[in-house]
Amino acid sequence: MVISPETRAAIDEAIARTPQPRGALLPALHLVQAEHGHISLELAAAVAEILGIRSGDVMEVVSFYDMFHARPQPRHHVSVCTNLPCSLRGARTLLAQLEAHCGVAAGEPTADGRLVLGREECLGACANAPVLRVDGTYHEKLDSEAARQLLDGLE
Repeated sequence: MVISPETRAAIDEAIARTPQPRGALLPALHLVQAEHGHISLELAAAVAEILGIRSGDVMEVVSFYDMFHARPQPRHHVSVCTNLPCSLRGARTLLAQLEAHCGVAAGEPTADGRLVLGREECLGACANAPVLRVDGTYHEKLDSEAARQLLDGLE
């Protein structure tokens, strides 16, 4: 995998806005992930070379932030809030039902690569618990039937 000239130009613009090239690491990772869908070891090495840092430093950042992915990702990301308010309103049960429905444990992609089901510590919508986030869109006050229909409707 190679970083395109367009992405490289955008990374160079980010570098120009920082006192040191390392300061452009997060914008560079966002740009590379937008282009490739994830940040492989090869892409991390390319970013490291551009910024003049070690590829291990790049992968530490990739592995720290949930927004970056070291492997190709499914088309849809589904997160169930499991913080206390959501849990008190059935979120943990809902998550278990969705795991059974999808045939995967939280954090694992489905066999067809259609979605990954996960848990979040807090989605900040406690008043409307339980809450599910699908590709950045919140779905609130869900019961298991509505949540299953929502997931089944994803292409």
